Amino acid sequence: MKTEVRQSPSFSIVSIVAVLCAFLSFASGGVLGLLFAVIAIIAGMIGVMLAFLPGTRGGFVSVFSMLAGLAGIIAAVVKLVRGSI
Repeated sequence: MKTEVRQSPSFSIVSIVAVLCAFLSFASGGVLGLLFAVIAIIAGMIGVMLAFLPGTRGGFVSVFSMLAGLAGIIAAVVKLVRGSI
């Protein structure tokens, strides 16, 4: 008799990276914040695609990090205009 062991869905590493980069985009200066925001958006897009796979979570987290990355770009531009590198 075979028994199947089901794994609970886990967050993809890309979605976790996206959230961390979105947070770091606000916590750092203009240039580095812009870089982190772009990475958050790209990682968020990949995380959304991976969330469609069975056994992978992180779709909402990835969408949230993409939106936070967009806000991070705006914050980084404001920091750059004000002279905070």
